[in-house]
Amino acid sequence: MFIQTESTPNPATLKFLPGQTVLEVGTADFPSAEAAEASPLAKRVFALSGVTGVFLGNDFVTVTKDADVEWDHMKPSILGAIMEHFQSGQPVMGDTGAAASGHAEHTGEDGEIVDQIKELLDTRVRPAVAQDGGDITFHGFDRGVVYLHMQGACAGCPSSTITLKMGIENLLRHYIPEVTEVRPVGV
Repeated sequence: MFIQTESTPNPATLKFLPGQTVLEVGTADFPSAEAAEASPLAKRVFALSGVTGVFLGNDFVTVTKDADVEWDHMKPSILGAIMEHFQSGQPVMGDTGAAASGHAEHTGEDGEIVDQIKELLDTRVRPAVAQDGGDITFHGFDRGVVYLHMQGACAGCPSSTITLKMGIENLLRHYIPEVTEVRPVGV
């Protein structure tokens, strides 16, 4: 098994590509070791010193590290943990863990606008953000403001504000006149 790595715009996060499917559907974000209980793979990576976050996508694992540790010291251990997991035959997600597609439900008078927002996020934004080892999930729409949650490499990324404001906000405002602003939410 050969695992490739890619840097992300977030210097504290590295993207690992095992060359096979990680999650069949959706994504899974583990911002802490406690949250990783649902995933044998994430638990194995969190067992390594210096790991502060694990994010699983369709064909990648994004790992966030503590600022005090260098990638040169962590990368071999992470590669080993990912390789061991896939060779063990264990599932990526346990029985209790289901991957989330990352969409809040929204009904009511803004339902049609929300459907348009979700469609643009799914077709234009999420694939691009996945290239950087992250995901963006919809959390709501209220009085022209779209609320999004950034995950994986996008969470805590120095350029995340620019991505939200200059990229996603401009895209949504262009196609959906009812959108006036995009704001991040923490979960």
